[in-house]
Parts: sequence; C-alpha cells; structure tokens
Amino acid sequence: MSRTEWAARQDRKAPPQQDEEQRLRELGYQPVLARRMGGFGNFAISFSVISVLSGCMTLYGFGMGSGGPAVMLWGWVGVGLFVLCVGLALAEVTSAYPTSGALYYMADRLGGRRWGWYTGWLNLLGLLGAIAGIDYGAALFTGAFLNLRFGFVPTPGSTFLIFLCILLLHAALNLFGVRLVSVLNSVSVWWHLGGVAVIVGALAFVPDNHRSASFVFTEFVNDTGWANPFYVAAVGLLLAQYTFSGYDASAHLSEETSNASVSAAKGIVRAIWVSWIAGFALLAGLTFAIQDYAAVQDSATGVPPAQIFIDALGSGGATALLLVVIVAQLFCGNAEVAAASRMVFAFSRDNALPGSALWRKVSGRTQTPVPAVWLAVAVAGVLALPSLYSATAYGAVTAINVIGITPAYAIPIYLRLRAGNRFEPGPWNLGRWSKPIGWIAVVWVALVTLLFCLPQKSPVTIDSMNYAVIALAVVLVLASVWWYVARRSYGTPAAYGNAREQAEIAEDIV
Repeated sequence: MSRTEWAARQDRKAPPQQDEEQRLRELGYQPVLARRMGGFGNFAISFSVISVLSGCMTLYGFGMGSGGPAVMLWGWVGVGLFVLCVGLALAEVTSAYPTSGALYYMADRLGGRRWGWYTGWLNLLGLLGAIAGIDYGAALFTGAFLNLRFGFVPTPGSTFLIFLCILLLHAALNLFGVRLVSVLNSVSVWWHLGGVAVIVGALAFVPDNHRSASFVFTEFVNDTGWANPFYVAAVGLLLAQYTFSGYDASAHLSEETSNASVSAAKGIVRAIWVSWIAGFALLAGLTFAIQDYAAVQDSATGVPPAQIFIDALGSGGATALLLVVIVAQLFCGNAEVAAASRMVFAFSRDNALPGSALWRKVSGRTQTPVPAVWLAVAVAGVLALPSLYSATAYGAVTAINVIGITPAYAIPIYLRLRAGNRFEPGPWNLGRWSKPIGWIAVVWVALVTLLFCLPQKSPVTIDSMNYAVIALAVVLVLASVWWYVARRSYGTPAAYGNAREQAEIAEDIV
C-alpha cells in the first residue's frame, strides 16, 4: 500500500471535521472567543490542571497518615481506573455539546433548566475551590523553598501573602489571551513529564537506602484517630480523587479549540491516562525514597515531600527539585484560572450569576473574558481566607473542590443515559460501550461524593471537621434562593439568530 493510499484510508476512518463556529451557532451562541487552540493545547490544559506535581505533592502528607503507602499506591491505581470511566463518558457528551458552559450546558440540554442551573453552581464551586487549593499549595511549597534556601520561616500570614501574589500572577497571564495560555500549557506538559522523570530518577539513583517493595505496596498507616481500617482507607482516596479533577477544562476551552467536537473529547481522555501513569511513577518514587517516616510527617518545612528530597539528596538537590515542583504548580494554577474564568463567562452569558452583564464582557483586543478572570481569582482568594486561622483549612479547600466538581461530572452523564436514543452523539463517541461505562461513572461519583462528606479526623472538632459538606449545603441553598430571583432571565438559547441577542452580545465585546 502506498503512503497516499494509507493516508486516504486514515482520512476515511477519522471522524468528519465540523464547522465548529456553525455548530456553536446551532447550539445557540454567537462565537466571540478566539479559536486559537489546537488539539495538543486542549489536552495540555486538562493535563496541566490535573497536575500530578500539584495534587500528589501537596496531599502527600495527608496520604501518609490516612492509610499510608498501601492506600496511596493502590488507591491511585483504583481511583484512576474509575476516573478514566468518568472521563470517557464525559468526553462523549462533550463531543455533542462543545461549549464553554460545558457541564451545565449539557445538563440543561439533556435534563432541563433546573438540572443545568444546579450543575452550573456545583461546577463553579469546584473550579473556584480548585484555584484556591492549587495556588495555596504552590504557596506552601514556595514557603518550603524559601525556608530551605534562605532560612525563611513560613507563617500562615506570609503563606497567604505568597498565595495572593500567585493569584495576581495568574490573573495577569490570563489577560493576555488564550494563545499565551495555550503556549504555557504546552510547555507545562513537557515540564510535568520531564519533572516527574527527573524526580523519580534522582530519588531512585542518588540515595544509598530505599524502602522495600513490601513497605511501599503493603504498609498501612493510620493517624486519623478512626479505628476502622476500611474507613481510613476510603478517606485516604482523597489524595487520588483530588488530583484526578479539573479535566473538564478541555470542555470549557472548547469554544477556543479547533475541531473541538473531537479535540476536546480526546483532550479529556488523554489527560487522565497520561496523568494516571505519571502519578503512579511519582508516588512510587517518593515512597521508596522515604528515610525516616515520622520525621517526614513532622518536617519543619511543613511539606513532607520536601523532607524526602532533603533526606535523600541533601539541601542542594532538594532545592532544585522543589523549584521543579513549584513551577509545575504555577502552570497548573494558571490553567485552572483559564478554565474557571470561561465557566464564569459562560454562566453569565446565560444570566445565571449576580452581575452577569459585567462578567460576560469580552475584551475586543484579546478576545478574553477579562472581568470573569478577575472574579475567579478574587473568589478563590476569599475561599482560602480560613487558612489564616486553621491549620486544617487547606484540606477543607481541597475537599470543597472535590465535593463541588465531582457530582457535576456525573449529572450530564446520568442525563445522557436517561435520554437514551434521544441523545444525538457527536463525532467522538463510545458506541456500544456508552451505557456500561456511563453507569460505572455515575455509581463511582455517587460513592465518592458521599465519602468526601465524611469527617477525616477523630475526634471531630472545629479544627478537624470536614467543612466540604457545609460548603456544598451553602452553595445549594444560595443557588436555590438565586433561582427564584434569576429564573426568568436564566436560560440557554435554543438556537442563535435572534437580532436582540446579537446586539446584546456585540455590546459585551469591549
């Protein structure tokens, strides 16, 4: 077979490319964002948001006491498998509805206005909580780096100040437009993969002593105060489940992606399985290199992986690896601000937020939703305020992320299953595997949503309480109250073309 014949055969196999701008109009929206992101860039933003060098590293200390090495390693394998099912099912629905609104738009189309409304508020809570969790984690690691390099002693106040500086940096980078965001995310992919390889390689070859395979894969550690090992192991899954979140970023950037009906769906799935492999290698590398388990848990740096680096490589090597991690976390936070701001923009475009007329405005120069970017980082800053008063606040912020965004993933999947043959698949779909994978995804999400509402420490006090369930309740109450205020104005359009709508959208480009 000639090369020309082979290429022609591949073209016939490939799903047909749609006119994505026309498809967006069919879904009800006038294109106003710049479609300057390719397929790799779309995959890169979800991969950057998942960021194994952010989630695995910032919650490694949590995992050490909540089940220890056995739960961290085997939990990663199991959670990753179920999350891949969620990603596959969500990718199928994304292919059919490639809009910035993503999850809530899918739910609205498949289940009605109220389904869309509550999905949107849950999704927004999760995305804003993710910005807070990621950037606060980067602040913690920055404090550890400064402690190691300059003797700086981090305090809650100084850590929060570093956190605010990181938020401002990410806001500024996002204001330059989606092309810069795409370039940074592409660099982020190679930085993450190279960073994991460097960290694992250094920890494998430099230290003289390593833990046994038996310790890494079977050692169970319980510092939670709970007696039931199954409960402790279940709580320990938070490390993996928190890390495996944010892959809806590919869907939120679909209005800025070429051939989004295929590229956004593929971006979700690829980001999950590549992260699955890289994260397992990272967790195994860290755990094999632990020299003194108790000392790592009680590290003066406040960041257990930093102590692993110090014990295994010395202060010079530890400083270098911490810098690798911090840069990866900065890439991650920047990608999350991009995704969250598009959600704010889309939700406001459908008049779901207070002050929607402001938050949906788009810069005529960069075609970026500037007010939405500022709102996303401002709310993230407010969500992290309790960290000034409580040492457990960071865990609460990460739980808020999980408890908000994880149910929002399952709702459009469930509604797609309920719709049956009424659902019209996009060019990327699961075919006969759609229903079994979809139901696995829905059941898994229901399980982890319940799980992460449970207390993680015993006894349950003001400091150790899991505030995620309170945050979830507050958001649902506020969403219900606001529904009765905004229900007349909120709604996704049936089809674009109304002259009044065109005029309003044109006015929002400033």
